[in-house]
Amino acid sequence: MSSENNRAHVARYLEHLEKQRKLSLHTVRNYGRDLGDLLAFAEAIPSKPALNAITQFHIRKLAAQMHAQGLNGRSIARKLSACRGFFDWLAESETIAANPVDGVKAPKRDKPLPKALSPDDAVRVVSESRPGRDAQSASELCNRAMFELLYSSGLRVSELAGLDVHYAKEDRYESAGWLHVEDHEVEVTGKGSKRRRVPVGQPAMQAIAAWLAVRDTLVKLDPHPLFLTERGTRMSPRVIQLRLKAHAQALGIPANVHPHVLRHSFASHVLQSSGDLRAVQEMLGHASIAATQVYTSLDFQRLAQVYDAAHPRAKKSTTEK
Repeated sequence: MSSENNRAHVARYLEHLEKQRKLSLHTVRNYGRDLGDLLAFAEAIPSKPALNAITQFHIRKLAAQMHAQGLNGRSIARKLSACRGFFDWLAESETIAANPVDGVKAPKRDKPLPKALSPDDAVRVVSESRPGRDAQSASELCNRAMFELLYSSGLRVSELAGLDVHYAKEDRYESAGWLHVEDHEVEVTGKGSKRRRVPVGQPAMQAIAAWLAVRDTLVKLDPHPLFLTERGTRMSPRVIQLRLKAHAQALGIPANVHPHVLRHSFASHVLQSSGDLRAVQEMLGHASIAATQVYTSLDFQRLAQVYDAAHPRAKKSTTEK
């Protein structure tokens, strides 16, 4: 009976995340997978305890099992965070002495620096046509507009894919993001359902205008999306990833270029030029300034490379004994 009750509690919590907190279906599914591990763990305990009887000892054992299975610190921390939120919610209706996840920490994890293209390579990726392709075809004009906008505004690929030509609200549909042509801005819905407006540079606006001139020839079923496939359907994040990767490879860019690389490049290049960390935070849609501060490390990394290459005392002499 406790197993059925446990599953019912998790199902109600996921419904709460979707209906009350308005999290995206993708995020809710991720929570469901993480809490599924908690359910499986509780089911494997001989006594099969109810979730309100789970203790900190159990959670520490769960974290140790995940570590033994080879999960990295980031993944374990994410799963613990999902469990912590669930137990906070459960405490509102069940008797729990304390949240069993409090005080349990995941193993320390590495914090790799985001990979950014050089300014020259970034400009090449977004401005040059793919060799052997008709630069004026609808497909190439769409690619050019998408790539320019990714680098111009630092959008997440999901935010780019969710853009509409104009704001629309009808029946059960409401735009998650849209283009403000007159203001040279896009309005997007980021993480936590938070909306923000981000400026769009002139080259990106020109690329979007060229794409819009031919876009209507592809509209078949859905008139809302800004970016469309050849079949007239909304461009998916996965298709954008594949197109960008193939485009960069065709140009001979020596890096694995994906949409988040252009987002990193946008952030690091704007920060290097302006030094305005708070403005970059706002444009990226980061809830915490700490998430944006990682880009300052890219600056120090670049300076260190310049120092090593140029400073006489940074070079190791082959004549030293």
